[in-house]
Amino acid sequence: MDSVPAPGSSSDKGSAMLHGEDSCPAVEEGGEEDQHRPLILERIEKETGRTWRTVLSQRLRKHCSCTPEKAKSRILSFFPVLQWLPCYKLRDWILGDVMSGVIVGILLVPQSIAYSLLANQDPIYGLYTSFFASIIYALLGTSRHISVGIFGVLCLLIGQVVDRELALAGYLPESSLSGNDSSVPLAGNDSGVVGCDRSCYAIAVGATVTFTAGIYQVLMGLLQVGFVSVYLSDSLLSGFATGASLTILTSQVKYMLGLKIPRPQGWFTLFKTWYGLLSNLWNTNVCDLITSLVCLAVLIPMKELNDRFKSKLKAPIPFELFVVIIATLASHFGHFNTEYGSGVAGAIPTGFLPPQMPMWSLIPNVAVDAFSIAIVGFAITISLSEMFAKKHGYTVDANQEMYAIGFCNILPSFFHCFTTSAALTKTLVKESTGCQTQLSGLISALLLLLVLLVIAPLFYSLQKCVLAAIIVVNLRGALRKFTDIPCMWRANRIDAFIWLITMATSALVNTELGLLVGVLVSAFCVLGRTQRVQVLELGRAMTREHYEDLASYKGLQTHPDVAIFRYEAPIYYANQSLFKKSLYRCVGLDPVKEKSRRVKFQNSKPQEEAAGIPTSKMDEKEAEAPAAVTLMMDTASRYLRRIVIDCSAVLFLDTAGVNALKEVRKDYGELGVAVELAQCKTSVLDTLERGGYYRNQKGGDAGENHTIFFTIEDAIRHVESRSTPNGDYDKS
Repeated sequence: MDSVPAPGSSSDKGSAMLHGEDSCPAVEEGGEEDQHRPLILERIEKETGRTWRTVLSQRLRKHCSCTPEKAKSRILSFFPVLQWLPCYKLRDWILGDVMSGVIVGILLVPQSIAYSLLANQDPIYGLYTSFFASIIYALLGTSRHISVGIFGVLCLLIGQVVDRELALAGYLPESSLSGNDSSVPLAGNDSGVVGCDRSCYAIAVGATVTFTAGIYQVLMGLLQVGFVSVYLSDSLLSGFATGASLTILTSQVKYMLGLKIPRPQGWFTLFKTWYGLLSNLWNTNVCDLITSLVCLAVLIPMKELNDRFKSKLKAPIPFELFVVIIATLASHFGHFNTEYGSGVAGAIPTGFLPPQMPMWSLIPNVAVDAFSIAIVGFAITISLSEMFAKKHGYTVDANQEMYAIGFCNILPSFFHCFTTSAALTKTLVKESTGCQTQLSGLISALLLLLVLLVIAPLFYSLQKCVLAAIIVVNLRGALRKFTDIPCMWRANRIDAFIWLITMATSALVNTELGLLVGVLVSAFCVLGRTQRVQVLELGRAMTREHYEDLASYKGLQTHPDVAIFRYEAPIYYANQSLFKKSLYRCVGLDPVKEKSRRVKFQNSKPQEEAAGIPTSKMDEKEAEAPAAVTLMMDTASRYLRRIVIDCSAVLFLDTAGVNALKEVRKDYGELGVAVELAQCKTSVLDTLERGGYYRNQKGGDAGENHTIFFTIEDAIRHVESRSTPNGDYDKS
């Protein structure tokens, strides 16, 4: 859309202003007249004539063509290990990678066993999960620092699905098991698998959910939708993680008390769980309670010491591993399982089980659950990878991260594993111990392999209450967020509100629902901000051609017959009526009501004359429909001739927004007040042109001359130059 000079300006002078030819003589000849002429710029014509078929063929040719260089680039980008491994600085990096790999591997052993309990799986499957995830992400991931493995929130979501499917398949709840009662599902239920006990069916469900979530993540990578992570704000993810942490804490209390109660399903599980705990409190296993209290008394202070002196320690002290070893020895030689009925981890086999296919018939039942798990897993992974990449000065590819975490779920699902993602605690340990590349992940996998092949059976006597205590202690970071609520509220109330709603819904209602509610609340908050925007009247600074809000700054000047307003939001279907109301309120005149009042006056005038009622001079003056209106603005009478709307903050318009601007111009124009737009963005100008805003109100052609104002001052000068001596304005 080209700008057309104002009427009365010669095309030669306009061309000189645009192209810079003979610009100095033009200024000398034009004198002060050229200074008041609006700035004129010529738009670059966009390429036209490209049909959708042309665009589609070009993109297919670009993405589907294959050359040796492109094939090499695709392979290297899909396997980032092929890029950093040949450039590995052995002398500088090997020590940090080995140390971080060993430390993280040591931490993974007790945590993998503990979080298996949360996912309602046997301990061996947690070790499998951490082992395969560490290897696959080292090959496919683009982050150098994050540790991918078991994550508490995902384990909670997996455990809820597993419990539900076990109940639907007819397997007895864990609280009702004794001996080998779980070897087959209940009679009359065909959902279970013949010859598959409760543990076997539980990992089959977990692996199927994991496979489905991985498929979702890879599909999102293929569709290049890695950008969806930007819609999950930090406050949303933090609130979701904190709410889920409360649910995790509640779910572990029964193990710490030694109670055998089923995990409730559906909504409001937090209340149901606490009701079950309080109802069975007298059945507490004293041995488990004492063990849990001792573990908490040891782990909490030791964890605090690790955090306080982490800058002085070369590596965090693995107190969890020490507690697991000591507790296992005490349980074994004290016969806690046989003498006191304490629940233990049980037999943990060595080596690897043969791979098995997911349960295809189960996918429709878990498809929705797998989608929420896929979103949470990817969001946590990409947020952590971007955070550490920014800290250490490199970049990560969001879509490649989607592929990496997707295959970390798809491939291990054939080897009795459940869902994984990045884990903050282990990532922080990995970074603080000198990690430089994902070689540290391979070192951790080697340590886990040693445990799987040799050491795993030694954890037979490890009490479940010890694993529950480890899980609870690791929730400290998320639960500390409650102390940050006052600071969050002072910093940004909207973010604090999103955090509170997401946290409360995740904890009190339903974990998956909390994520959905958080996304919806965030979206409504963004929309709400566009609804709350008010039109501002602007004033001019005395020393410069700069305009700001009259209500916010002192010493601003206003023009006697021109009012300048700004709307700091896009104008679209959801807020166009609010824009008009706010503008009318700020101007001090609703043109629709004013026209109705004048029509009513005109209709009543003949009746008053017939009745012999004299007409006042003021009524006669109003009946003449003057070209300008007198408004009460700023507690003083003001004679308004034109309105200038500063559109610099209007990001976009839709059809409703264009129509709203048309209505404003038309309604005020009928009262003798013209409306001009200034400082419109290029996209806004294009929308106005396509929407017919610049067409003559009486049905003129789209190509009719009009002036585009790139500054507010240009609009005001143009208004003043077009004012006629008798007080009327020259309608354009």
